Amino acid sequence: MRIGLGFDVHAFEKNREFWLGGVLIDHYQGLAGHSDADVLIHSICDALLGAVNLGDIGSNFPDSDQKYKDIRSMVLLKAVAEKYKNIGYKIVNIDSVVVIQKPKIAPYIPQMKEEIAKCLGIDVNQISIKATTTEHLGFEGREEGVSAQAVVLVEKEFV
Repeated sequence: MRIGLGFDVHAFEKNREFWLGGVLIDHYQGLAGHSDADVLIHSICDALLGAVNLGDIGSNFPDSDQKYKDIRSMVLLKAVAEKYKNIGYKIVNIDSVVVIQKPKIAPYIPQMKEEIAKCLGIDVNQISIKATTTEHLGFEGREEGVSAQAVVLVEKEFV
């Protein structure tokens, strides 16, 4: 068994869609980034890649490569899932937290879990997504951006 940790942060930007956990969130601004800037998916990708020593999201999907410009982060997560199949690891569970002042994302969490589970080929009960505010402290509290953290437990498959 191996453990991976992921973290990501993006600033809010006007005239962008707000993608979080593979779900389009109703908000007046989105997150700035080379891709769709889905901080939750990015943190999960980094946790999964790190758990099996495959680098990070930046080394696997560099923002210097135009093929990743405006790409949906779920496409990146699917690519990470394929890497797992190729090296014989399976996901035991994912635990994550999104730090965001506004908008409230609790109503979207069940759909996020479904989208992530479908993408990774795991059960929704293997995924935990929590949300918290910073009580108006820091960049998240000032509604300047969003951060997310994820921890994963994976194990080698024996056939």
